Amino acid sequence: MTNQPQTTFLARPNQGRIAYDLRGNGPLVVLVPGMGEIRSTYRFLVPSLVAAGYSVATTDLRGHGDSDAAFTSYGDVDTAGDIAALIGELGRPAVVVGNSMAAGAAVIVAAEHPDLVSGLVLVGPFVRNPQANAALTLMFRIMMARPWAAAAWKAYMPTLYAGAKPADFVEYRDAAIAAMKRPGYARAFSLTTRTDHAPAEALLGSVTAPTLIVMGEQDPDFADQRGEADWIGTALGGEVVMVPDAGYYPHSQQPAVTASAIVDFLSRAAHRA
Repeated sequence: MTNQPQTTFLARPNQGRIAYDLRGNGPLVVLVPGMGEIRSTYRFLVPSLVAAGYSVATTDLRGHGDSDAAFTSYGDVDTAGDIAALIGELGRPAVVVGNSMAAGAAVIVAAEHPDLVSGLVLVGPFVRNPQANAALTLMFRIMMARPWAAAAWKAYMPTLYAGAKPADFVEYRDAAIAAMKRPGYARAFSLTTRTDHAPAEALLGSVTAPTLIVMGEQDPDFADQRGEADWIGTALGGEVVMVPDAGYYPHSQQPAVTASAIVDFLSRAAHRA
């Protein structure tokens, strides 16, 4: 995107800083990436939301991108605290768009701070721990451990983009990997991979915000993509949109379809507010 805004930093007491950008005018939408991703994962979605009349904040997870890597803890609960603090800093309720583990964090914020969250968009969402055997979980954690975390994620990332890849995929991937190679960031990423989604699952019944679930039809992290999306939709009373020819990142793999679904949802959610 051209005319990038200046990066702003939100200090978290006695911990570190969270990086974010803010563009546009209107109701607030906060975009939060999943682990291993940087905030430019939303590079195609932001212009559509701004053009539709929204203020859009894109933020990096702690230990990712331009956020600090000096935090002592990482994961869904920590990310939820960062999202709540950012919305508080920006001074008005927001629709939170969360991908992967950030979807679990968004659920926690919506349940614990309903005054801050006017809606949820959960993309490729992990809101409960996956049903995986202990050996596979251990192998993944070993793969994503230091000192080979950056190399392993570089090799693994293309598999998550099942279906169409954005034209600038290699450029984006290289930027994400370069960020991870800085001192302290591979450690932060490795710790993030150990997050527990049980706190999010426990709070699903407490969420009252209108919710949209967006799932790629080829998302490789779910054996039954539609089944998982429908389960989440039922738990949250939300809508489900399945995106064809997309894996874990429909917002960058099929941005036109994803943006259209999100803008339509935002318009209807505003009328319900």
